[in-house]
Amino acid sequence: MSSHSALRFAINLGNAMLAGQSSGGELHGFTVELAKKMAAACQRQCELISYPAAKRIVDDAEKGHWDIAFLAVDPAREGELRFTEPYLTLDCTLLVRHESNIHTVQEMDRPGTVINVGKGSAYSLPLVRQLQHAQLQEYSTTQQALAAFLAGEGDMMANIRQVLERTARDNASVRVLPDSYSQIKQAFCVPRNDPQNYAAVSRWLAAWKEDGTLAKLEDKYIGKH
Repeated sequence: MSSHSALRFAINLGNAMLAGQSSGGELHGFTVELAKKMAAACQRQCELISYPAAKRIVDDAEKGHWDIAFLAVDPAREGELRFTEPYLTLDCTLLVRHESNIHTVQEMDRPGTVINVGKGSAYSLPLVRQLQHAQLQEYSTTQQALAAFLAGEGDMMANIRQVLERTARDNASVRVLPDSYSQIKQAFCVPRNDPQNYAAVSRWLAAWKEDGTLAKLEDKYIGKH
């Protein structure tokens, strides 16, 4: 059980829609604001610990390096993590080059097709289970996977829709498929072997859903409402 006076939040920088870092090293974004609100609600100091990818947060779950994280709910993570109810749902889709003859996610699972993903990312885990013919090309981080795709490696790039649409707006040579192959349900989570903060986190999450706090944050950072 953690003996730290501050609540230590693991911030996943692998999902650019939810968290980012300035050139000066300051963390910002949806989950950063949620972390600060949660620490204040629990009357604890807030300590932010950045990670380049979700997989590294999961790997650290049993090591006592953090108390609360913001990750996508997935069966592959249930052994290490205990999740709250989701606070946000995001669609997963694919980025392809304009000349690609693929126009729907139903066509993605073809022999010889390579899909770039960040290793262990929430949007890659459904593909691990679904694909029978296409090959996943895993990179250490989502940013590396996307950079490699834009440099000509791989036939597609998987990610959440908002990230890929932003990429397509900045790069006329690629386009986003109109449908989705999965949905990511984002939730608070605590280490399975250290669940002491779970009740408080769940209680405040329910309250913020009820009073509109979460809807306002989603509108501010994701722009859905």
